[in-house]
Amino acid sequence: MSKVRDETRDIDVNGLTVRCHIDGPEGATPIVLVHGAGPDAAGVSWKKTAPSLAESYRVYAPDLPGYGESDRLPQDVEPTTDFYIGVLDVLLRELGLDEATLVGISKGGGIVLGYTLSHPDSVAGLVLVDSYGLGNQVPGGRKTAVTVKIPELLETSWWTMKKSRKVTKASMGNVALPENIDEEFVDDVHRQLQRPNSGDAFVRWARLEMHLSGPRTNYFDRISDLPVTTLFVHGKEDRLVPPSLSKRAAKVAPVADLVTVEQCGHWVSRERPEAFVSQLEAWLEQSVLAT
Repeated sequence: MSKVRDETRDIDVNGLTVRCHIDGPEGATPIVLVHGAGPDAAGVSWKKTAPSLAESYRVYAPDLPGYGESDRLPQDVEPTTDFYIGVLDVLLRELGLDEATLVGISKGGGIVLGYTLSHPDSVAGLVLVDSYGLGNQVPGGRKTAVTVKIPELLETSWWTMKKSRKVTKASMGNVALPENIDEEFVDDVHRQLQRPNSGDAFVRWARLEMHLSGPRTNYFDRISDLPVTTLFVHGKEDRLVPPSLSKRAAKVAPVADLVTVEQCGHWVSRERPEAFVSQLEAWLEQSVLAT
């Protein structure tokens, strides 16, 4: 295999340009990392983990449409989880990945879970990190479901974070443990908030997906049909998505392992990157590469 290299590639996905960050030895086992919602992007969730994984694996980390360095979403597109599953399908085909291990955090977890259920032959292993889509509970509970329905409230909250780094840091404390939020983490999130049209894709997705009756996306009844070995990872002190959802899903999945990360909130890959990489690599060696 050739030496490790770091590159970006712009890929046309149904008329939208998707920026994909690629690192690691050519020909190495492929891993696809899918980020979450809010002010997230590949360069936020995976900044501290992708370089380590790229020492041994070929790592692909796309910015979903509407996030990071990818195109904004057209107004006539409904950015549901199903929409992003379709984006992932085209992206993997354009990258020439016939089979890969998929890793998704939060919203990204719901995307890779849905993709795996509908494309079982294309997935070698599945890793769900504080994943969306594991039950009939909106992330953040009833408060979130009410908040997203109030006109202009999300937009105003986003604008306030965009204008104030201090507010950004305080808001991050609702997702990650405050003691795990360093200044570089705040800078990376605040930088995403400054991008043109930042927040538009998230606000539209949240209003389509979050309801008082529960989330639009709930795969729990299909977890028992998962066709691949699965690793559930959850921050022990996640206040956004209860760890109990991963525990319950891991019990009914056909072949699954569960890792609970101590002293960690919802943003495991960024709050505890060393622990995350260590657990992921050990699981890959034992459960995916060994088969």
